[in-house]
Amino acid sequence: MSVSRETLASLIEPLAVAMGLELWGVEYFARSTTSVLRVYIDREDGVGIEDCQQFSRQLGSMLDVEDPVHGEYTLEVSSPGLDRPLYSLAQYGKYVGETIDLKLRFPFEERRKFKGKLKAVEAGDVVIVVDDHEYLFPFEGIEKARVVPRF
Repeated sequence: MSVSRETLASLIEPLAVAMGLELWGVEYFARSTTSVLRVYIDREDGVGIEDCQQFSRQLGSMLDVEDPVHGEYTLEVSSPGLDRPLYSLAQYGKYVGETIDLKLRFPFEERRKFKGKLKAVEAGDVVIVVDDHEYLFPFEGIEKARVVPRF
């Protein structure tokens, strides 16, 4: 049985807050051999490798006690980076006007991948503009999304 991302986030977030960090997102990949628990942390002025190391040590200890993930797993703690993944509608709202890549859970107009400018977040929906065409996708229908960095 696999643990949900929401359950993991609810366990991890209080630690992040206590350390002055924001829990940006959690990914858990259950595999037959060693699973991966990837945790993204952030703060307004950014995080460095020392922040990730310190958080990883604290989180590792907490997870050893709580034991939400059964079996062997690798814990990875990272900054979300410039091409940050988006996990919540609030996060999408912070990047209105930016270009995003998103992948849908199910095809729409015979495709699942879209890249365009994030126009708005409206009542549980994400609005993007791709080649002068506006698309409105329900948040629940989005498998994953990332901000496309500008250089």
